[in-house]
Amino acid sequence: MRIRKIASTAVSALIMLIFLVLITAVIISKASGGEPSFFGYQIKTVLSGSMEPGIQTGSIVAIKPGGDMTRFQKGDVITFLNPDNLLITHRVIAAELNSALGEASYTTKGDNNDVADTAAVSSKNVVGQYTGVTVPYVGYAMNFAVSRAGSVVLMIVPGLLLLIYALYTSWKAVAAIEAKPKTPPAPGGPDELPELMP
Repeated sequence: MRIRKIASTAVSALIMLIFLVLITAVIISKASGGEPSFFGYQIKTVLSGSMEPGIQTGSIVAIKPGGDMTRFQKGDVITFLNPDNLLITHRVIAAELNSALGEASYTTKGDNNDVADTAAVSSKNVVGQYTGVTVPYVGYAMNFAVSRAGSVVLMIVPGLLLLIYALYTSWKAVAAIEAKPKTPPAPGGPDELPELMP
């Protein structure tokens, strides 16, 4: 029974932590007008399985933006804009530096893909480097959270949860008061009439 209570508390704490992280991410992204970021790291959602099993579909990943974008070597995982202006996170399998232009060209490939990406990636289109930090499945929730419907839900749901919790606590308190056994009055108390003499 005690193990069940500890497990229930741990699960509730984890759900609350994820919920708070999502709310914080939404607030930060809405305030900045861009991608959620924490301590200089950008949080990106992965919605394809091209980097599985290392990065699962629906994960969020931490990307370190900035720095010299010509520095990447074979084996590095980078996030870049493809020709369709979509963000992709793939591994560098070949790198060529053009010193005259001060640019690099990268051949990239998803770990789960059979062939390399068709278009080479210019260092000008690289957003940042994958840090190795990924959290599975949270990306689905984050994508919903930053949508218009998700923003409305995140404003309404916490209030409803607080109201339900307040009602539940009140009901529990009333039930506890009603369940208390009533003690009979002590002999000779004010409710007991004195015995009349014959």
